[in-house]
Amino acid sequence: MLTNRIRALLVSVSSTTSNSFAGAGANLSITANMATTKHQATAKKARTALDEIGAKGEFRRVDAGWRSWVKNGEPQAKHRAESGRYHLYVAYACPWAHRALITRSLKGLEDCISVTVVMPTWRRTKPDDPDDAHTGWVFSDPDGEPQPNAVGLGGPFPSSHPGNEPDPVFGAATMREVYEKCNDQAGKYSVPVLFDMKLNTIVNNESSEIIKMLNSEFNNFAKHPDVDLNPDALQDEMARVDEWIYPTINNGVYRCGFAKSQEAYDEAIDELTDSFDRLEALLGERRFLCGDKFTLSDVRLFVTLLRFDPVYIVYFKTDTRSVAHSPNILNYCREVYQMPGVKQTVDMKQIKSHYFTSHPDLNKYSIIPRGSDFEALLSEPHNRSEL
Repeated sequence: MLTNRIRALLVSVSSTTSNSFAGAGANLSITANMATTKHQATAKKARTALDEIGAKGEFRRVDAGWRSWVKNGEPQAKHRAESGRYHLYVAYACPWAHRALITRSLKGLEDCISVTVVMPTWRRTKPDDPDDAHTGWVFSDPDGEPQPNAVGLGGPFPSSHPGNEPDPVFGAATMREVYEKCNDQAGKYSVPVLFDMKLNTIVNNESSEIIKMLNSEFNNFAKHPDVDLNPDALQDEMARVDEWIYPTINNGVYRCGFAKSQEAYDEAIDELTDSFDRLEALLGERRFLCGDKFTLSDVRLFVTLLRFDPVYIVYFKTDTRSVAHSPNILNYCREVYQMPGVKQTVDMKQIKSHYFTSHPDLNKYSIIPRGSDFEALLSEPHNRSEL
């Protein structure tokens, strides 16, 4: 079992090594230009993305706090690339974590980097503390009872799913506990997390950096080392498309959904609508975002488009456009969804469960809309090869 394999690895590390890195999370803030972390000297209050709101009611995402890097071929590197050393904490529901799952699958790193999938519905992370209302990702509890949402309404929602396992490293109940075991100071307990089981600490929790590491630093152990999703020849073009897709589409859906003023929503939905039309035109000329080659830019885009119709149109009020009514975008999504290794990373039930049951402020009774079968739509034939 995965749990036993990980425990065996942890036991193999000497107690001296374990103790010397017991406070690694705090020490990672020493050298900024080594991209270790952006932690504050003083721990911040626990928060979620819903708390990241500007003065005008606009959603303002805060950067990830853990920014170390796994290095291949550098003997002196703190985090050297090794098979079986690293673990991914992810959620099927989360688009940022889904990036890591897809990249891991396309590279064939399943035997190299283990994975634990957290449960889709956020719960209280300190349920015994009446003064701590934080909610977030929790681990599967096979012996647990179904529960309502965080304010006691809706559901009840299961405490375990097939494929969602308990934490194999610390036996933690929540992702918050994993972060706190690593002396986190940022206070935002997000996924994905790339975890070093030898040093017992978080390496990185920024998805855009994790997928670059998965693409390039583990080729010695990958089943598909020749798959390069971040080619040098396309770096400039990838940067150009990412520059407008991230703020207006990837993050744009959240800017719409988490806006707390009409002004903030109107600005976000206008930008998203314009970018959706721009994307539809671009994909009428190119097979993928940067031409004929599938890249990490496509990974980053696909995970948002996958959730657009089933979730964001309703939940985040992004109803000016849809994938189903955008022929080029729909066919593009079909091709990506049907690529070997992608479909198996998709769990639409958990995607919908997370969004509609985790934020009582947005959906008090956690009613999950039935919707149409979007995956069936994505399974239909496409003609992208003609481009």
